[in-house]
Amino acid sequence: MVTAYVLVVTEVGKEFEVIKKLKSIKSVEEVSAVYGEYDIFAKFVVSDLKELDSVVTEIRKIQNIIRTITLISS
Repeated sequence: MVTAYVLVVTEVGKEFEVIKKLKSIKSVEEVSAVYGEYDIFAKFVVSDLKELDSVVTEIRKIQNIIRTITLISS
C-alpha cells in the first residue's frame, strides 16, 4: 500500500467545489480545506505507484485546480 498526501491550490472561492470532486475519488481517505499557501489537503491510499499516477492524473484534470504537490509516505 502507498499513502500519498496531495496539497492543492485552487481558484479563489472554488475550494469546496474541488473538495466535493476529490471526495468522489475511490482511494480518498481524507480531504480538508486548510489555510496557508495551499487550499486543500487530501490523503489517498492506493495499492501501488501506478495507481497513484492514475489518481494524480485524475486530480489534475479537476476544474479550478491551479496546481498540486504530491507527497508520498514510506
